[in-house]
Amino acid sequence: MKLSQISINFDSDIEIIPFGESAILIEFGKGIDPKIHQKVNALTEYLDRHPLPGMIEYIAAFSSVTIVYDPIQVKKLQVDAVLGKDQLSYTILSTSVREILAKLSHKVDHTPRIVEIPVCYGGEFGPDLEYVAEYNQLPIDEVIKIHTNGQYLVYMIGFAPGFPYVGGMSEKISTPRRQSPRMSIPAGSVGIAGMQTGVYPIETPGGWQLIGRTPLELFRPNDNPPSLLQSGDVIRFYPISQKEYTEYKGEEQ
Repeated sequence: MKLSQISINFDSDIEIIPFGESAILIEFGKGIDPKIHQKVNALTEYLDRHPLPGMIEYIAAFSSVTIVYDPIQVKKLQVDAVLGKDQLSYTILSTSVREILAKLSHKVDHTPRIVEIPVCYGGEFGPDLEYVAEYNQLPIDEVIKIHTNGQYLVYMIGFAPGFPYVGGMSEKISTPRRQSPRMSIPAGSVGIAGMQTGVYPIETPGGWQLIGRTPLELFRPNDNPPSLLQSGDVIRFYPISQKEYTEYKGEEQ
């Protein structure tokens, strides 16, 4: 995908609030929206390049960024010389964030990383594919075609290590969660829940409708970072046969 330039308006509606004694929450809006996500991504990319002094980590969500920090380290950064009083660590950090947002260019060059994920659809790997097709009154092949034709923006990683929350799925294959969640879902399972699709990176309970499985490992604890997918990535699924799945799995191991 070619380099693209996006316009970002960091308006005054941004909220910065304390989040406990050692974190602040920066809210850019509400809901799942690509334009809000651009603001989240712009700040996190800046923090990757220029970590704030005292920052331990940041956590990106659909419409916000939480910065976890060491209050003692932050308080060492600045003293109010006029009043002769130490500023609160929250005040120091929130002021720094405001300054960063003010300096960030309204024109941001961004090239999303494309991650292609092979999926073996149906059969033992996708026991709910037939139900998804029946629910939406579509042939099974059409469900697979719609699912693989989508481009899915990764908004955040959560729930389980490496689990991507994505947007962009067609409402034509939207399907409610199962009434009774499964106690164990194999790693690599690709599912649908409402208007979302995703991949289970590890074995875990879950209630999504399973339509296939990927041999690709999304959670790699020995890598840095351990999650294959990151916020801002774009996922493309493509179909493979069970034979290709087995061969791919062998190569991964």
